[in-house]
Amino acid sequence: MGKIKAFFRNKWVGFTLATVLYTLWFVVWTGNLWLLLGIPVIYDLYISRLFYRYVWSHNARLCERSKTYKTVYEWVNAVIFATVVATLVHIFVFQMYVIPTSSMEKSLLIGDYLYVSKVTYGPQMPNTPLSFPFVHHTMPFSQTKKSFSEAIKWPYHRLKGLRPIRRNDVVVFNFPAGDTVLLENQSVTYYDVLRSYEASFGKEEGRRRLNAEYTVISRPVDKRENYIKRCIALPGDSLEIRNGEAWINGQPQEPVPGLQYQYVVQTAAPFTQYALEKLGIREYSGNGSVYYMWITDEVAERLRGMKNVTMVRRYYYAPNTDVFPQWDEPRWSQDNYGPIWIPKRGATVALTPENLPLYERIITAYEGHTLEQRDGVILIDGAPADSYTFGMDYYWMMGDNRHNSADSRFWGFVPEDHIVGKASFVWLSLDADKSFPSNIRWERLFSKVR
Repeated sequence: MGKIKAFFRNKWVGFTLATVLYTLWFVVWTGNLWLLLGIPVIYDLYISRLFYRYVWSHNARLCERSKTYKTVYEWVNAVIFATVVATLVHIFVFQMYVIPTSSMEKSLLIGDYLYVSKVTYGPQMPNTPLSFPFVHHTMPFSQTKKSFSEAIKWPYHRLKGLRPIRRNDVVVFNFPAGDTVLLENQSVTYYDVLRSYEASFGKEEGRRRLNAEYTVISRPVDKRENYIKRCIALPGDSLEIRNGEAWINGQPQEPVPGLQYQYVVQTAAPFTQYALEKLGIREYSGNGSVYYMWITDEVAERLRGMKNVTMVRRYYYAPNTDVFPQWDEPRWSQDNYGPIWIPKRGATVALTPENLPLYERIITAYEGHTLEQRDGVILIDGAPADSYTFGMDYYWMMGDNRHNSADSRFWGFVPEDHIVGKASFVWLSLDADKSFPSNIRWERLFSKVR
């Protein structure tokens, strides 16, 4: 046993092990050869100790002379170490996410705290490495001051993961339409507000008024809001929604327990709060005789069997211009959509003025080309183009609360460089309508996300 301890205490053994681990994690996995410059640092740490001899030894002497200095040094050292470790875990392993809206009910509830695995699909290297730790895009105690610097920008690079995204995975991703933000009203989508202004005042005047009334800022991919939805279609899939039901490649979507839709419910007598809670109905509005409820088909059947209920009917949206790609004339709706093809890396699609609205944002915003139409001719980067080859994979994300979810039906495809990770399990769940300890949903703790 003593020989084994002595072996691992050998400085050359320590240097070799540290170098191998560092190279595998930080060089091979990230694919960044510049990180090989860290090996001389490891060599000095274990072998030459020049930094300690000429710099750090002064710090050791100061610690011996002053207890106050030693205490401050130990606290600073602990904070820096904890920050570095937590940052590496956040980048490479996992992050926490809390459900803010009801778009995934009944699968995920408001107040569910999730473990989001980055290892599953492969962690993405940050686009903006210079940022304040433990916050997303805004500094603490501020609504407007950004928490990152764009002095250094890294291109998209994803490390190898355990597996690719599968259909029906619950995925956390950066909001694709969050590249532009109204700083004074970040709860709305910039492009929705812009379309409203343009419809009211015309394109040029609408944009001018919007820019005059709000501070318009842009955000890099990794600093956009995090969204969570279910991936129902993969790159290369064909998608169609028929009467609210999703069809993938001509086949109905695999059953997802707990899908919710909006129903119109007519009653002879109002529901009591107790009855609503007993049925598990959390979202509803109404005046006592007519209710609008966001419920599952199973709950709708239970309502039909109640004596005071005279009518239960699912609501269906008519064609409208709110859905992607916001045609000038209504064509599709939230319940009858497509068919639409999900772009795949390396695939080529013919471009026409008719289908260009489907792919315009991919070409310009996600893959960085210029695009214009001149005399009926499509120009990409100034050259005529009758086709386009996609540089990334794209995904189609939808919420399980189908009539109360802002998802791909409204803003389109989710690029692969926006993917954050897979929602793995609920580690805590709190009901905001109740007080401690009854607000803890004990049955949901450490439950797997399905």
